[in-house]
Amino acid sequence: MRKIFSLAIILAFVFSASAFAANSVPLSGPYKDGSRLIMATGGEGGEYYSFGSILAEAVGRTTSTNVRVATSGGSIENIEALESGKVHLAFIQSDAGFYAARGMRLFNKKFVNFSTVADLYFEPVQIITLNPSIERIEDLRGKTVSVGAEGSGTYFNAVDVFSAYGMDINTDINPVYESFTNSVDALKSGKIDAAFIVAGVPTKAVSDLAGSTKIFIVSLDDKHIMDLIAKSPYYAKVEVPKSTYTTDDNDVTVAVRSIIVARDDVPANDVYNFMYGVFENLDAISQVSPIAGSLSLKFAASYPAIPYHPGSVKYLGEKGILVSGKAK
Repeated sequence: MRKIFSLAIILAFVFSASAFAANSVPLSGPYKDGSRLIMATGGEGGEYYSFGSILAEAVGRTTSTNVRVATSGGSIENIEALESGKVHLAFIQSDAGFYAARGMRLFNKKFVNFSTVADLYFEPVQIITLNPSIERIEDLRGKTVSVGAEGSGTYFNAVDVFSAYGMDINTDINPVYESFTNSVDALKSGKIDAAFIVAGVPTKAVSDLAGSTKIFIVSLDDKHIMDLIAKSPYYAKVEVPKSTYTTDDNDVTVAVRSIIVARDDVPANDVYNFMYGVFENLDAISQVSPIAGSLSLKFAASYPAIPYHPGSVKYLGEKGILVSGKAK
């Protein structure tokens, strides 16, 4: 399975690279008579909610498609909400999408009725503490650690990290299951020793905390990072610069990716409008969110695990970028 996934990544980048050389055609949109869509994001203090609200505003301001954001418990809940028809669009982590499409690990069945809209940005696994003596993953033994809401992508990222170090999340630490906002409050009050927060950086909840007290990020070492990536190739090694939260050092960790997906039955014109509203307005979006600086069409087209929605296929195609769409 890992070889197949790795090959898919290679092919996706080959297709994207070759397509960039193709001539683009004039944009068709934005289309008129757009729909009203609901997009599941994450907890109110998390990046999915805040950034999703910014993207929804840009889409609504520049196209006829209206997007309302909804809070949620994270990737798994969002995928289930898509399946049930409660929402039309959703933020999910790339690893959760991979598992959902194949009915493995986190899911006991395949979820086949959704498609990729766009790959957005890396989400570093940020292990935040206020205790300077916690410098390594091993220092978390016996400590109380927030590992994200139950059933969230963050929880399973914590499972993966601890497993790479030969630690069991249920026996080697005292796990608590809190949202980003509650984790920050628990750190402030001393109820927990550390918290896993998986989101694009800078993450608002972490920035707010760093603005009021000194924070530290627990780094991962290269050997365990390589072991983790070998076992779970959807991770990538990344660095969180010390300027991000005014920490003492650049901190090394791993990251998954944030992607937006849509139900297959969402009109192609609406997904096209979503892509138009975001990627034709990156300069304006960047003025209100530093994360927008990480967005690019090349990265948007680089997620191979789930085929792309026809609306995205059309928009990216007009930009000269070929992606694999879902067969009709």
